[in-house]
Amino acid sequence: MNILAIESSCDETAAAVVRDGRQVLSSCVASQIEMHTVYGGVVPEIASRRHVEAICGLCGQALELAGLSKRDLDAVAVTYAPGLIGAVLVGVNFAKGAALALGLPLIPVHHVRGHIAANYLTYPDLEPPFVCLCVSGGTTAIVDVRSYTRMEVMGSTRDDAAGECFDKVARVLGIGYPGGAPMDRLAAGGDGGRYELPRAHVQGAELDMSFSGLKTAALNLIHNSRQKGEELSLPDFAASFGRAVSDSLVPRAAEAARQKGYGRLAVAGGVAANSRLRADLQAACARSGDRLFLPELRWCGDNAAMIGCQGFYEYQAGHLAGPDLNAYATRDIALG
Repeated sequence: MNILAIESSCDETAAAVVRDGRQVLSSCVASQIEMHTVYGGVVPEIASRRHVEAICGLCGQALELAGLSKRDLDAVAVTYAPGLIGAVLVGVNFAKGAALALGLPLIPVHHVRGHIAANYLTYPDLEPPFVCLCVSGGTTAIVDVRSYTRMEVMGSTRDDAAGECFDKVARVLGIGYPGGAPMDRLAAGGDGGRYELPRAHVQGAELDMSFSGLKTAALNLIHNSRQKGEELSLPDFAASFGRAVSDSLVPRAAEAARQKGYGRLAVAGGVAANSRLRADLQAACARSGDRLFLPELRWCGDNAAMIGCQGFYEYQAGHLAGPDLNAYATRDIALG
C-alpha cells in the first residue's frame, strides 16, 4: 500500500511516500528555519504562507523520488492535529483536495502519534505495547502505546513543553533557533553540575512534569549574570540546563515503564535527539533491563514519513475521514 503523507503542523513543510507503513520510498522536507530565526521563533502567519507556497511542489518531488505516479497511490495521509492552526489547515486542505481528485481514501493522523511511529521506521521489529516518552517543542508526555492506534497519556507537562524551554533559553542566549541543537552542541564538555537549577515535582501526580519554573530560573540566571557583569560559562550553563531537563524526564519515563512492565521504552519528538537525554535513558534502561528504542536523528524532527507510517495503521483500523475533515490546534492523543 503506497501512502502519500503530508505534514505541516509547524514550520516544516514535509511530504513522503511510505509503503506498507514501514518502507520509506521518499521523504522531502522544506524547512523555514532560516526565515523564522530572524524573529527568534515561529511566526504563524509566515509559516502558513510558506506552506502554501511549498506543498504542491514538494508532493510532486516526493512522488518523483519514489519513482511513482499519482495512479500508483492508494491513500493520502495528513497531520490534522495538533499544531499551529493555520499551518495545519494548509496541509489538511491540500490533502483533502488530493484525495478527492485522485479518488483515494483520506487518513487523518495525530502529529504526536506520528512521532511515536518514527520508531517503527528505525526498528522494523518494534510492535506495541510499549511506553513512549514524547518530547518536542509543543508536547511533553509519557504515553502508554497499547496498540498501533490505542494510546493513553500516563503523564504530561502541566505548563511548558521541554522543547519550548530549550528554544526560549537559546533565544535569550542568542545562540540560534530552534534551540535544541545549539544548546546540545554548547553543552558538550560542559560541567552539568556547576549551576543549580530546579527540578519540579507535581504532588499527587508522580508522572506529571512542569518546566515553567526551570525556564524562569534559567532566564533569571542569565539576566542576573549580565546585570552584575559576571561571566556566565555557556558550556557549563547549557550542560546544567540539559541535565535538569533530563532529570525531570528520565526517572518518570523509567517509572512509567516499570508500572506497565512491557520491557520496552521508546522516545519520540525533536528533543529525542538531545545527547544528554539519550545517554541518561540508555543508562536507566541498562539498570532496569528494559529495551530502549531511540529513533534515528533524521526521524526525530517533524517529517512526513512518520505520518505515512502511522497513517498505514490508522487505515487498517478503519480511521478514515471525508471532505469535512477539520484541523485542530489541540487534540488528545487518545482520540487519534
